Amino acid sequence: MSVAIITGSSGLVGSEAAAYFTALGFDVVGIDNGMREVFFGQSASTQWMTDKLKKDLRGYTHYDVDIRDASAINRVFAKYSTNIELVIHAAAQPSHDWAASDPITDFTVNANGTSVLLEATRNHAPEAVFIFMSTNKVYGDRPNLLPLVELDTRWEIDSGHEYVGGIPESMSIDGTLHSLFGASKVAADTLVQEYGRYFGMRTACFRGGCLTGPNHSGTQLHGFLAYLMKCAVVGTPYTIFGYKRKQVRDNIHSADLIQAFHQFFKNPRCGATYNIGGGRFSNCSMLEAVKLCETITGNELNYTYVDENRRGDHVWWISDLSRFKADYPDWSLRFGVPEILRQIYELNAERWGAGCLI
Repeated sequence: MSVAIITGSSGLVGSEAAAYFTALGFDVVGIDNGMREVFFGQSASTQWMTDKLKKDLRGYTHYDVDIRDASAINRVFAKYSTNIELVIHAAAQPSHDWAASDPITDFTVNANGTSVLLEATRNHAPEAVFIFMSTNKVYGDRPNLLPLVELDTRWEIDSGHEYVGGIPESMSIDGTLHSLFGASKVAADTLVQEYGRYFGMRTACFRGGCLTGPNHSGTQLHGFLAYLMKCAVVGTPYTIFGYKRKQVRDNIHSADLIQAFHQFFKNPRCGATYNIGGGRFSNCSMLEAVKLCETITGNELNYTYVDENRRGDHVWWISDLSRFKADYPDWSLRFGVPEILRQIYELNAERWGAGCLI
């Protein structure tokens, strides 16, 4: 029996991973206690996805467990023990903004929860591959020091700069404003690396840009493209913060991300770090995303612009994917921003239009 344990299994990344690895024949153990609703309110609840996973996936078992609860987590890991071949840790407090409202909860979920899971893996399944969903916020606001040029619809890096293909893992994480969320994820990220280097465990940190896809329960504080599309569909007012509406993000479809996880699982390393996102293949500015949403829905987005940017927010982020592609040359991106937005619309528009809170 091959077991994959997935935390945050009802979220965007976790649910995509659960479907993918059950299709490969794994027995998937999902761990998710619904804290996204605690963080962001009922509209962000992932209960609909929990119910869907239980109903649709053969070989899926769900545990409503808090990742900070070491006793409960160890009971789950002890049950499956050395049958555990893969751990995907995607549970998190994921919001840059929310963290400032409750720093202790943010840190204990992101840092202490990761510590609990690493120890459970080391004690019960030390040969398992451990994949951690990290974030580009570990670099803080250092990307904002890059030489940027203002274009009609976006900020863009100077064409002669060494990072024109994207930001690499060699960018320093020191001496920069991280936000409290970024700090808690730095703590978790370095722990995952250290368990790889110190204990020889096969671990990886995937430092994500904007993670997206049709299963995202987007909300104002987290889930940029999904929430933007929802606002375009139902007419909810949207607020754009700073940078003349030209801030740039790369966006990776959750299905492409899980393919990357699978590549790592097949040929793992110890203490690896990878920037992962849409790169130059899949990225957009806020203005460009608004235009795409309006074109797809046929609706004009009701938005307000506030000149003050979110503290520590990136002006421009595009991931350099060359390190991962060098290690895993069979992997490639398949979904660009227009297709991602169309998928979000097609899967969710009817439900949103019916007044569903999701």
